[in-house]
Amino acid sequence: MSSELSGKRVAFIMAQEGVEEVELTEPWKAVKEAGGTPELIAPQAGEVQAFNHLDKSSKFPVDRSLGEVSPSEYDAVVLPGGVANPDELRLDERAVHFLQEFFSEAKPVGVICHGAWTLVEGDLVRDRTITSWPSLKTDIRNAGGRWVDEEVVVDQGLVSSRRPEDLPAFCAKIVEEFREGRHQMAAAGATA
Repeated sequence: MSSELSGKRVAFIMAQEGVEEVELTEPWKAVKEAGGTPELIAPQAGEVQAFNHLDKSSKFPVDRSLGEVSPSEYDAVVLPGGVANPDELRLDERAVHFLQEFFSEAKPVGVICHGAWTLVEGDLVRDRTITSWPSLKTDIRNAGGRWVDEEVVVDQGLVSSRRPEDLPAFCAKIVEEFREGRHQMAAAGATA
């Protein structure tokens, strides 16, 4: 285990159901192996139900609910994908507000696959270059972002990837960006 992220708390924010399991577990493992402290944050206490594509898989315990947390407590955020997860999460005003405040503080964020839907909802992709699952391309462009089809993209501390096959590059890059910490510029359009 390295100490690159020693002392860093990383919020993994997801809905109660629908997160793509590998997009939670692999970044979680990368953060832990780098010495960081990951915490699973969801709308409610209890557990989250993960999926392997469309099939239910493991359940994971929630560390804290959205109502119990503040962006100031965390150094970085990861938004895993899965189709249902971000579609549900973007309807939770607490999650959207948490991310808006986080971006306004120029803290690093990692997002993979469909996870970018929550950022679109918060007007947090405007004037940024980002990648995602290809079906989000139009949503991102309509929200003022520049969508590209690349394995991993970094724009002002926002790390994005397209799919589970991109996880090795995504995990390496989030550790690097999370180690660097705050960035010079907050997202254009971010509001607190």
